[in-house]
Amino acid sequence: MRIDILTVFPEMIEGFFNHSIMSRAQKAGLAEIHLHNIRDYTVDKHRKTDDYPFGGSAGLVMKIEPIDRLITELKSQRDYDEVIYTSPDGERFDQKAANSFSLLNNIIILCGHYKGIDYRIREHLITREFSIGDYVLTGGELVAAVMTDSIVRLIPGVMTDGQSALSDCFQDNLLAPPIYTRPADYKGWKVPEVLLSGNQAMIDEWEFQQSLERTKRLRPDLL
Repeated sequence: MRIDILTVFPEMIEGFFNHSIMSRAQKAGLAEIHLHNIRDYTVDKHRKTDDYPFGGSAGLVMKIEPIDRLITELKSQRDYDEVIYTSPDGERFDQKAANSFSLLNNIIILCGHYKGIDYRIREHLITREFSIGDYVLTGGELVAAVMTDSIVRLIPGVMTDGQSALSDCFQDNLLAPPIYTRPADYKGWKVPEVLLSGNQAMIDEWEFQQSLERTKRLRPDLL
């Protein structure tokens, strides 16, 4: 899988992809993550990529020309399954979307900044728009990093234990059950006996009931 991230501040997230699972995925050849500086595609001598909005609104807007040039160049080199824009008013990114995107080959993620991008980009170049919550960030770089992480870790072979991702929260619209490790008794705080029983059928049923109870209590909207 290849993910191209378009941003005016690549240095904000470049270090994120050089560690842990993201680094291993790239070294194993299972994922390619490329950061592109939109400033490299402007003809402005000061490398400006923004301008004042028509209509007199406050703030600055990312210009259409450099973004169009960059996307056009990338599309001339390969076909892309999706061109995604990170925006507070996009659809909510969730585990279902991450699962779906992990099966694709090539994705572009455009990071919004300032007051957003010229709306014509959204009308003519973008295929999907996503938000990670009902709040506004300085830019879409953190959103792109979050999305990329959640997608790449689901690619077969990326995680050492492939079954681990399948038991994550939200995979089946349930929260994960409680988990414990050694010691089994710490300060009198004991691990549930069923987990020490060795009876896998009982353990599976206990975990399911715990997931169900936690979801009902903490996230009933998922049910």
